[in-house]
Amino acid sequence: MHASAPDGPALGLIELCAIARGLVVCDAMVKQAPVRLVRAASTHPGKYVVQVRGGVDEVDEAMKAGLAEAREALIDRVFLPYPHAQLDALLADGRRDAPLESVGALEAFSIAATIRAADAALKAAGINGLRLVLADHVGGKGHFIFTGLLHDAEEALKAGRAAIGETLLAGCELIANPHPDLLGAL
Repeated sequence: MHASAPDGPALGLIELCAIARGLVVCDAMVKQAPVRLVRAASTHPGKYVVQVRGGVDEVDEAMKAGLAEAREALIDRVFLPYPHAQLDALLADGRRDAPLESVGALEAFSIAATIRAADAALKAAGINGLRLVLADHVGGKGHFIFTGLLHDAEEALKAGRAAIGETLLAGCELIANPHPDLLGAL
C-alpha cells in the first residue's frame, strides 16, 4: 500500500508554451474535479505550468480536462498516481542533503520530463535525491541530481533517461567517484 501525500496520492502537471492558454487549462482542471491547485504560474522562458494534487481518479479527470484545452500550446505533461516520497520533498524544497557517493545528473528540456525522470530514478534504485531544479534559472529546462552506490546510480540513470525519452533529454551524466568539493557545486 502506498502512503498518501498530504494533498492526496496523485500528482498531475501540464506544461504549456502560452500563458493565456495556461489560464484556460488551469480553469478547466480545477472545475473538472476536486483537486488542490499546487502551482499555476509562468516560468522561464514564457512557459506556463499547472500542477495539481489529489486522489488518483480526481487528478486523472483533471488532467484529461486540461489536456483537452491545451491544444497546440502543450509542451509536456506528467501524471503520477503515487510519486516517490523523496520527490514530494524535493518538489516542496528543491534540495535535500545526503552523504555524497556516486553522483548522477539527469537534465531535460521540460519540467514534466524532469519530474517523470526523478520519480522513475528514485523508484528504480536505492538513491538519494539531492537537487531538483525546474524551469527558473535554467532557461525552462530542469535537472535532477542524486547520489548513491555506483550500481544504484547506474540503474537510476537508466530509468530516468527512459522516462525522459531521447527527444527531451538534455543531459545524462554519472560521476563514479566525486571529489568532496563537488557537493559545494551542487
